Amino acid sequence: MERLQKLIAQAGIASRRKAEELIASGEVTVNGEIVTQLGTKADPETDHIKVGGKLINARIAGREKVYVLLNKPKGYLSSAADPEGRKLVTDLAAPALGKLHPVGRLDYNTEGLIILTNDGDFTNFITQKKTVPKVYDVKVKGLPNENAINKLRRGVLLEDGFKTAPAEITELQSTENNGWYQVILFEGHNQQIRKMFDSIGHSVVKLRRTQIGHIKDDRIAVGAYRLLDEDEVKAFQNPSNKTVKKIKPPEKTFEPARKPNLHGGKSGKPQTRRTQR
Repeated sequence: MERLQKLIAQAGIASRRKAEELIASGEVTVNGEIVTQLGTKADPETDHIKVGGKLINARIAGREKVYVLLNKPKGYLSSAADPEGRKLVTDLAAPALGKLHPVGRLDYNTEGLIILTNDGDFTNFITQKKTVPKVYDVKVKGLPNENAINKLRRGVLLEDGFKTAPAEITELQSTENNGWYQVILFEGHNQQIRKMFDSIGHSVVKLRRTQIGHIKDDRIAVGAYRLLDEDEVKAFQNPSNKTVKKIKPPEKTFEPARKPNLHGGKSGKPQTRRTQR
């Protein structure tokens, strides 16, 4: 006997969190009876389990798990469905791979690495556990000073009320007009990096995820993908295999977000100015 949300995730229908929503909304039946109580258990070998009126027992028993590493282009939604008909990251995977869903999200105008899978348990682990680092290259408008960047490193209170955890931020090769940074996060608040830099008055011009945990691959063309092998998948649950060091956060203090400078003034002299990129 297993909890229904786990069985639905194993069938590749949805992540556990989404499965809980399906149960609560009355979309799941067991032996013809609607089940809305979270935590209800069922046996896929003896019980008839339906989601949206479709029997899922065979999918639970014979589901081959697939893990796809995709280099997401801008202009694609990180979802398996969209009522507005926008392009989806799942559209970029071959139909033969079956129904997949994205593990977490990248903003519509953000590019870079994202994992697609039919493994709901894997999705739940990656998205719920704050132990998997995500690495981003960030280009911002203007040149933030070191004090502003240090605020982001310590953690900042965003205008939407979210308090960011301490982040590791390293300056890359900035230009005369734009700062370039590598940002490492262990959390994934909606448009977090964009809001972080907005809070210090330097909007994000370009955002690209370059690494998820131990996985990075700059050989994948934009819009292309490759399959992750078994060892790569298993390594997500083995911290010793991660190639990105865990951030040791400083004392967790938060700075309130301030409004951007609308009068054209700079936030301070940059540390470095290099050639145009």
